[in-house]
Amino acid sequence: MEFYADVPVTASAEAIQARVVIPALPRLCASVDTVIEHAGERGRIYCLWGEFTVERQLIRQGVRFALPGCPNALAWTITGEEGGVRVHCTINRPRHEPDFIESIEAFVADWAAGLGAALAPDGAVA
Repeated sequence: MEFYADVPVTASAEAIQARVVIPALPRLCASVDTVIEHAGERGRIYCLWGEFTVERQLIRQGVRFALPGCPNALAWTITGEEGGVRVHCTINRPRHEPDFIESIEAFVADWAAGLGAALAPDGAVA
């Protein structure tokens, strides 16, 4: 399944790659409570689904995150697109429980809200 959100802010791939890093996840997405640990492009987070390893990868136009231990193979990208920034989230199932689908929709909405604030011209992610 796929989930999308478009954020009406302009950000280059370089800006996204510089600001959307593992230590900043709780400030960028309200669904991520804490970063338990991180080293480089890998870490452990506590989020609305529990504790997971997270991996970050630079991609064309932005970044990709994955939860490699997630039973649903959840992954999401944040990319600079014409007209804004796009959040694209996927799981490896064609259908799922309605409450889980709602939680993914909330996760994507939290990313959109956090990125809208952080990537706005006066936004700053420390």
